[in-house]
Amino acid sequence: MSLRRLKVDAIDLFQLHRIDAKVPADEQFGFLADILARARPRVSASRRSPSPISRRPERSCRSDVQNLYNLTTRQSEPVLEYAASNGIGFIPWFPIASGKLAEPGGPVDDVSKANGASAAQVALAWLLRRSPVLLPIPGTSSVEHLEDNAGAATVELSDAQFDELTAAAG
Repeated sequence: MSLRRLKVDAIDLFQLHRIDAKVPADEQFGFLADILARARPRVSASRRSPSPISRRPERSCRSDVQNLYNLTTRQSEPVLEYAASNGIGFIPWFPIASGKLAEPGGPVDDVSKANGASAAQVALAWLLRRSPVLLPIPGTSSVEHLEDNAGAATVELSDAQFDELTAAAG
């Protein structure tokens, strides 16, 4: 149906956002493998742990995983490590969150001021430096926010800044 609705011959990326706990994972991944055989999308999954990723059928060819991950929420660290060691992309969900770290006098605020960057740029710059498989895709509601987010690519965190931010929420 997606192929017909989009009026395309192939889907570049099919993002599986939820795994149904009532349906065996192998059955769900088998369904995705069938889709892959017919539609040839790159398959992706959200909110995964390393063990289901490592058990995936080889034919599913997952290209990325999407989990909650940011400066303040890092319970998906094992998934990120698995993704990095296996060449799987990782899309951090809610990437700009920095919570109390961005309050005046907090580490994000300090780094923002030192680098002439916004708090969002610092949070994204930390992700970009954290791992080469991370691809943050922050939501935006305006061109101004889009430009600010894109500016994170030019923010160069020093080793000390990166380490300070990493330790701050750890």
